[in-house]
Amino acid sequence: MQKGMRLNDGHITYLALLAKKDGTRLGCLSKKSSDNTKWHSKWFALLQNMLFYFENDSSSRPSGLYLLEGCVCDRAPSPKPSLSAKECLEKQYYFTVTFNHDSQKALELRTEDVKDCDEWVAAITQASYRNLATEHETLMQKYLHLLQIVETEKTVAKQLRQQIEDGEIEIERLKSEIAGLLKNNEKIQSNPEVLPSDDDTEIKKIKKVQSFLRGWICRRKWKTIIQDYIRSPHAESMRKRNQVVFSMLEAEAEYVQQLHILVNNFLRPLRMAASSKKPPITHDDVSSIFLNSETIMFLHQIFYQGLKARIASWPTLVLADLFDILLPMLNIYQEFVRNHQYSLQILAHCKQNRDFDKLLKQYEAKPDCEERTLETFLTYPMFQIPRYILTLHELLAHTPHEHVERNSLDYAKSKLEELSRIMHDEVSETENIRKNLAIERMIVEGCEVLLDTSQTFVRQGSLIQVPMSEKGKITRGRLGSLSLKKEGERQCFLFSKHLIICTRGSGGKLHITKNGVVSLIDCTLMEEPEGTDDESKGERSGQDAEHLDFKVMVEPKDVQPYTVILVASSRQEKSVWTSDISQCIDNIRCNGLMMNAFEENSKVTVPQMIKSDTSLYCDDVDIRFSKMMNSCKVLQIRYASVERLLERLTDLRFLSIDFLNTFLHSYRVFTSADVVLDKLITIYKKPISAIPARSLELFFASSQNNKLLYGEQPTSPCASRKFSSPPPLSITKSSSPNRRRKLSLNIPIITGGKALDLAALSCSPNGYTSMHSTMSPFSKTSLDINKLYVSSTMASKIPDEGESKAEGKAEESVLNKQDLSVREECDEDPSQSDEAEAEMSPPKSPSTPKNVKSKNSGFPTDQRNGDKEFIIRRAATNRVLNVLRHWVSKHSQDFELNTELKMRVIGFLEEVMHDPELLTQERKAAANIIRTLTQEDPGDNQITLEEITQMAMEDCKTEPFESHSALEIAEQLTLLDHLVFKVIPYEEFFGQGWMKNDKNERTPYIMKTTKHFNDISNRIATEILQWDDVNMRVAVIEKWVAVADICRCLHNYNAVLEIISSLNRSSIFRLKKTWLKVSKQTKTVIDKLQKLVSSEGRFKNLREALKNCDPPCVPYLGMYLTDLAFIEEGTPNYTEDNLVNFSKMRMISHIIREIRQFQQTSYKIDYQPKVAKYLLDSSRALDEESLYEASLRIEPKTSS
Repeated sequence: MQKGMRLNDGHITYLALLAKKDGTRLGCLSKKSSDNTKWHSKWFALLQNMLFYFENDSSSRPSGLYLLEGCVCDRAPSPKPSLSAKECLEKQYYFTVTFNHDSQKALELRTEDVKDCDEWVAAITQASYRNLATEHETLMQKYLHLLQIVETEKTVAKQLRQQIEDGEIEIERLKSEIAGLLKNNEKIQSNPEVLPSDDDTEIKKIKKVQSFLRGWICRRKWKTIIQDYIRSPHAESMRKRNQVVFSMLEAEAEYVQQLHILVNNFLRPLRMAASSKKPPITHDDVSSIFLNSETIMFLHQIFYQGLKARIASWPTLVLADLFDILLPMLNIYQEFVRNHQYSLQILAHCKQNRDFDKLLKQYEAKPDCEERTLETFLTYPMFQIPRYILTLHELLAHTPHEHVERNSLDYAKSKLEELSRIMHDEVSETENIRKNLAIERMIVEGCEVLLDTSQTFVRQGSLIQVPMSEKGKITRGRLGSLSLKKEGERQCFLFSKHLIICTRGSGGKLHITKNGVVSLIDCTLMEEPEGTDDESKGERSGQDAEHLDFKVMVEPKDVQPYTVILVASSRQEKSVWTSDISQCIDNIRCNGLMMNAFEENSKVTVPQMIKSDTSLYCDDVDIRFSKMMNSCKVLQIRYASVERLLERLTDLRFLSIDFLNTFLHSYRVFTSADVVLDKLITIYKKPISAIPARSLELFFASSQNNKLLYGEQPTSPCASRKFSSPPPLSITKSSSPNRRRKLSLNIPIITGGKALDLAALSCSPNGYTSMHSTMSPFSKTSLDINKLYVSSTMASKIPDEGESKAEGKAEESVLNKQDLSVREECDEDPSQSDEAEAEMSPPKSPSTPKNVKSKNSGFPTDQRNGDKEFIIRRAATNRVLNVLRHWVSKHSQDFELNTELKMRVIGFLEEVMHDPELLTQERKAAANIIRTLTQEDPGDNQITLEEITQMAMEDCKTEPFESHSALEIAEQLTLLDHLVFKVIPYEEFFGQGWMKNDKNERTPYIMKTTKHFNDISNRIATEILQWDDVNMRVAVIEKWVAVADICRCLHNYNAVLEIISSLNRSSIFRLKKTWLKVSKQTKTVIDKLQKLVSSEGRFKNLREALKNCDPPCVPYLGMYLTDLAFIEEGTPNYTEDNLVNFSKMRMISHIIREIRQFQQTSYKIDYQPKVAKYLLDSSRALDEESLYEASLRIEPKTSS
């Protein structure tokens, strides 16, 4: 029999008392008995890795001891209680201590406080000698490492002291030698009669040699000291710091020059013009446009002179006091910033005066302006403070922590960052005005509708316009004809209220075509135009199966109706254009479904549905607004929580196209695709949740239906999707003698438990119900608000039960062919707007009832509210399908890269299509989205970069440079550059991932673009330097310059910069003998190209070239990355209140919109394997160091 284990009871008792006194953790716990039936309350004390327990806190001897070394302590779930003990067990929390030995039973404990339970678990988990030993070992290793460092430093210090002592001994020896020499010299001078001997002559020679040697040794030591310092990190940091300061001086000189032009070329001449007899502008308007401009110029002239004085005292650069001068003047900048938006609005208003516009163009034509507009000069101060912040960041990065200026520069940076945040918001809010004015400047004839500051730019691109003579005969062969592409190519600009159609003239200027200014309020969009006869249908089905054309039918009230037929280059491009156009039409008519249903209560309360909702214009803890309004005349969001952004996305009352585009571009920064999809599914299944409760009280007139707000079961058969489909609405159109279009909306009536059979809702061919209203909250518009109304003469419109079904189908067919769009009439006279808001009753027409209030007579209140619920469900379905349509057509890569998301969307849409209440057009819209998700776009069958690279690897032989023509090289280089550029996903442009340490993982495509740029640049430099013959080098340079000029004609500005940057490399630039033989004509082309891609003025020349060219085009990506870094540096993604900075997302979205415009249009260039193989062959390309060595070998340095 095994004997029991003996323990030192006395020492254990002593440790138990010590644990009660100084234990890590003390307290009363309940311990489960060994038979697992009862719990006993014990007093526990934890000391190191020993857990003692006593009968109570006054016991002097422990009842037991647990050794905790190697145990695991975890929280345990509560056991399922009986019904009687449920309330008691809710306040008890369990945890277990498990020992590694299999036969050892786990210790089960419980407490009555969750905090106490967590603290016990944490204390027991940390009570391990092994953990302490590991930490002790780690500390000992660190201690030994520090000891080694200290010993090393001591050894170095000892060596330095020894060197100093040796130097002192040497100095004493030299002093004694000098003293001896002086004494000998005195003796020689005192005895001049003594003739010098041969020994004295030898001694003099020796001394002279020694003097030379000593001088050489001193110079050598000094040179070594200087070289060591030059190679030191401190010297490198100071060099970079000086370089930052010199760059700052150049930028400040350029900025002062810009302010000088603004004041001397615009402000002062306009002041004089305002004092003339017939002033084109008033003094007040001049003061509003140029507020503080002159003061800012004087301030920066002082700052620039001070900076020049500091540079003059180089290498001692003291800059902090300069910023101390600048900081007290920031209130002047703040006034300029807050006035910036108002300034551009006043400028746009003044440009409507033709005399002022003509005078302004004269000022802008001056050589000093370099074709820059006034609004460009007004925007320069908005970018200066963020530029100072970037400069201070760089200065601080190269300023040692112990530097005397460190704290002052930090303080200046913090103050400037506060102002920068305000500036970024203002720049974001005024970008739309500047964009509109820039496009208006490009149009030779001018365009007054773009001077409306409420217009929002949506998109631009090239489309082919088909002449009306070819209506219904658009075949693939005709579309592919060169004549139609040349004659019919149009540059289209979509705004929130208008579609502008232009042709591109010489010099990049635009000319508006006939009927080229299309007012969207008068438009009906047909996405799938039908042929006029069977022949044309046969042609379309046989030859144009892709349906790349769409129609915009325009019915202006002043002129005859006409139709614009436009053709896109691919199915995706067509989907993007039609989505945006339909959304703009929806915005300007303000979602007539909801407005029409709401109007049933009262004529006065229609706008109150939005105006009464203070959350749309009053700041709150989770949302803040800017001063600008969006395309729906609702204030733009500046900061908001994710929940409020999702609420705005699904708000059935309106959906701004600019908000939708910004949200879809940037949602990954603050949420996920699954969250957005869940929100859309929720809105579809619970439509009532899409309208805020504050507006529902107005929407439902009776108190009975307000029960829906509190979750009670709706009583109307239309209130839930689970019931059978109610009869749809019937829309009929009637006209008055003055061409005012009116509509009567027949609401379904349920009598005797049976619904009457009414005609279907008229929907536009894109599957979205075309019921619109021009009600614009908050603003006085130039619209004559002719309200929709419900006819009281319904009985005459309702067919009898015995009416044949064929007749009903014929009526529905007529409606579909007419492609009705329920809308309001636009009034051209702005003076009518106030009357329109005050007088809400519609003008009389033959079909208008005399007493509008009688339209509700005989309608039960619950029945009318049931109809509203039906309309809410229709609006919710349209909203969900609309958002999904934009998402799928514009951001297809979201679904290509996320198969699970794609399958969820398809599954949801299939569920929607099986909804018995779904209208035919809604079902068609859902089917179109599924087809877009599941089918590939055959329009983009261009070869991919991976295929080119693979074919280049298979071909083992690379032909030399001279065997390819400049045109072939330029075309293939353009093809490669565009293939690299077009595949960059837009999500890589968020968060400055290309500047982070893990940039290759976060932004692989941007890094691939950068690598491609550098590889081509190395390839060009290698090709030049591989020739020893100077004439061959000259020939290669001239050929590459010709390639660059052809790339400019092909709008490949990235290749232009690749070639120019290669020619400007130090290894090429230093070849003086080579450049002397380069022709004057080639040098002129180089200067022209260098000016085009110069980074001066934030790439102002390159931006102008991009503005004046049509896609396809390859811009320089670095220009956009600089803009994005500029935005990211100045503003965070979240505010201090954890709200999303949506103003920043809007700015980034506008840059991405411009990038994607160039990504979507491909070049029609045939792939040539031999040329592409040469360009992609990096095996012979040299690195920077090897290139410089080759340059020195070809033309060695000459001693001057």
